[in-house]
Amino acid sequence: MARKPHLNTCCCYSLRTGTIISGVIGIVLAIINLILIFTTRAEFKTIIMDWLPSSVVKIIIAINLAMTILISILLIVGAMKRNHYLMLPWVILGIMLAIGLLISVLYTAIVLLIDGFISAGVLWIIVGLIVVAIYVYMWVIVFSYFSDLKDENDRGRYAKQPYRR
Repeated sequence: MARKPHLNTCCCYSLRTGTIISGVIGIVLAIINLILIFTTRAEFKTIIMDWLPSSVVKIIIAINLAMTILISILLIVGAMKRNHYLMLPWVILGIMLAIGLLISVLYTAIVLLIDGFISAGVLWIIVGLIVVAIYVYMWVIVFSYFSDLKDENDRGRYAKQPYRR
């Protein structure tokens, strides 16, 4: 059976604090992205449905960012109230976003390298993989706290840790 990832602390802080920080960072980044989407003149495209107009893609991204804010609020409330059910949407969506982010970083880097922008492609893949690693670390922090709360809920809050060999 595969062993699930688990941490005991988050950069010398508790997992609860790391989970709350992850939620706050998610909200702040979503708000910054919402502002940037509607104040810049950048053209947005999707990888698969590249025929969609840029305005439709902006609306889709804005809806996704609004859902990110909602799910991050649920994460923070779940961490503060020690309710793992409220944290579940963030845990599920977080791992899917990590996979999507990795695919997006690799795809964009490959397109840049094919188009002859070698330095931009190499820089994109280095920075992108660092961002993916940080995001996965934050997800593991939240998942660890989620697992602790779920285990605690399954055996009762004040029960002793089950005997393990």
